Amino acid sequence: MRRREFIQAVAAAAAAHGIPSARGEQGKEGTVAAAPWYRRTYRWAQTNITEIDPGRYDIAWWRQHWKRTQIQGVIINAGGIFAYYPSKFPLHYRPAALGDRDLYGELARAAHEDGLVVLARMDSNRAHEAFYQAHPDWFAVDAGGKPYRAGELYVSCLNGPYYEEYLPEVLREIIERSHPEGITDNSWSGLGRDSICYCPHCVQRFRERTGQPLPQRHDWNDPVYREWIQWSYARRLEIWDLNNRTTKTAGGPDCLWVGMNSGSISGQSRSFRDYKEICARTEIILLDHQSRSDSEGFQHNALTGKLIHGLLGWDKLIPESMPMYQMGRATFRLSSKPEPEARMWMLAGFAGGIQPWWHHVSAYHEDRRMYRTAEPILRWHKANEQYLVNRRPVANVGIVWSQRNTDFYGRDNADELVDQPWRGFTQALIRARIPYLPVHVDHIERTAAHLAVLILPNLAALSDEQVGAVRRFVERGGSLIATGETSLYHEWGDPRPDFALADLFGVTGGKPRRATNERRGGTQHTYLRLTPELRGRVYGPKAGNEPPITAERHPVLAGFDETDILPFGGTLAPLMVNKKAKVLLTFVPSFPMFPPETAWMREPKTSIPALILNEMDGGRIAYLPADLDRRFALDNLPDHGDLLANLVRWAARGSLPLEVTGRGLIDCELYQQPGRLILHVVNLTSAGTWRAPVHELIPVGPFQVRVHPPQRIQPKTLKMLVSQENRGLAAENGWVQFEIGSILDHEVVVLES
Repeated sequence: MRRREFIQAVAAAAAAHGIPSARGEQGKEGTVAAAPWYRRTYRWAQTNITEIDPGRYDIAWWRQHWKRTQIQGVIINAGGIFAYYPSKFPLHYRPAALGDRDLYGELARAAHEDGLVVLARMDSNRAHEAFYQAHPDWFAVDAGGKPYRAGELYVSCLNGPYYEEYLPEVLREIIERSHPEGITDNSWSGLGRDSICYCPHCVQRFRERTGQPLPQRHDWNDPVYREWIQWSYARRLEIWDLNNRTTKTAGGPDCLWVGMNSGSISGQSRSFRDYKEICARTEIILLDHQSRSDSEGFQHNALTGKLIHGLLGWDKLIPESMPMYQMGRATFRLSSKPEPEARMWMLAGFAGGIQPWWHHVSAYHEDRRMYRTAEPILRWHKANEQYLVNRRPVANVGIVWSQRNTDFYGRDNADELVDQPWRGFTQALIRARIPYLPVHVDHIERTAAHLAVLILPNLAALSDEQVGAVRRFVERGGSLIATGETSLYHEWGDPRPDFALADLFGVTGGKPRRATNERRGGTQHTYLRLTPELRGRVYGPKAGNEPPITAERHPVLAGFDETDILPFGGTLAPLMVNKKAKVLLTFVPSFPMFPPETAWMREPKTSIPALILNEMDGGRIAYLPADLDRRFALDNLPDHGDLLANLVRWAARGSLPLEVTGRGLIDCELYQQPGRLILHVVNLTSAGTWRAPVHELIPVGPFQVRVHPPQRIQPKTLKMLVSQENRGLAAENGWVQFEIGSILDHEVVVLES
């Protein structure tokens, strides 16, 4: 039976038994949706099969669980490290407990009978010793010829016959046997950046591509090492394309091969996965991003969804593996994740446009609490799915990122140099309830028309073309905020003689500091002095030498009227400031902290600028040599977050579309669909917000909300999808205003025209 005939037969059987088909829901007009599986499968499930599961896999129970959790697609272990079907390839390792059973085939058939989409899961980058002994040249080796290993398994090489000949045959075999809608792979990209393979295939291919031998060590300044980085990225894309040609030829044009990807740009870089190029060649991203860190919080999941949608498109789907077991700094595969932790991770993902995919390791558990977590959340998702997909963000603040900056500027210290500034600024925006969009540096031109403000958080490595895109944004009247060493390096991470954007920043004399031995990640006893100084008129003791008050403070310094200094924690070097630019903060160098008797400023005032404001070509520009974005990520001081938010509000000239007041830490994400606005509010105020896992949820509210809708949308009614409230709305001066009384975990507000 051909694949199309098989699918039609399954659909007919499902319809006869009243089972909703994942191949298309019955619409209001009585027609069946014709969209391919990767555009309409909103809820997923995965039970990761262990070696001993074939003897205890209760398929009937899991089928009932599929129905209870309202899923539309399943991911089922098929082949790779372990084959869960009778493969014709003798070296395709089968668990002893499997015997002659076709467990994968049974599960795929059951899922199809239930009208579910099936993705066959592979795990391709490792194999058992018998495979290695039979084909040692198919596996990665170090400079001494020793094979790379992961535990008892051997790591296969992307440039050898394992990926080019063997795996395509396995994919064809799986498709011919069970007709899955597609194939996915957990570990598809081979060795990471920390390891260089010197197998004969790598040696030959690299010399053919570059004319050079493989680099012998990691040296970011070595042109050959840089070539190896680029070559390694290109090879992963070749594998992506090869696998898709294979699956589409065997299973039809919609039978996609989709490798799983990380939610971390640094993680993608370490694995040579070019997110922009992958998104340009796929219809769906399967996100293997399973937990938060204490420093990133739940809000990182919403941010990840927005960042990937910015590359992939907002009409496409991003299912994310959401484990029901304890995953994080402490990982216990067979124990239930605390329900509040699992729930908040999933809800934060919804706010960023991510689709749920519950995930268990093993088909049998003694800790049964994990079976209760997904059902209520996925049932709510099913009831409200129309508001959770096919929508576009409403935001006019863009924060720019670049994977190349992570690679060639961040190099082996990307967390400090790249991730921390990004994390600090995004968390300041969340804390201030300012909607924003992640913008890839190569997409500035295509996104610029929708933005009022661009933020460059230590975006140090920029090409001349990328610098030109930033300039054109400002020339068209856009505002710019930049921090740290932004534009001080070329795209390869080589230092420039000065900032490429020096004239916009209003400074000259920038000197790269990355190569120094100075420890920049720690917190030093340094401060920033505000201008003008106001302590002479503020309640407190007087020494008689307070500076005269010469002017009022700039709006960027709002909220700091009772202080003339702010804590800093970093270091600064001198810069020359243009005459037209304004310096609002200057640097106070470090002085002793201990013993307390010595804690007085040795040099209370310098001319070293920490914050410069400039206006050019109609745009407002703020440059922060003081890396308060990084400091906020490290120290979480409210002064730093408040100042960053003030800069954005000033730069936006009052054009921000959302205002939310009320106590509590919340993440606000605003979207639009034809004729409606959708506001997600995720409560981040929980016991353990900054220390995973969360044990309990703490309700917050009330919140006063003001929304300035786009001209095409004039809301008349409001409904809340969690609290089930409905009411009318009236606009005043272009704004609609309403109250959200209380939020336990999240609220979704729909404003209809």
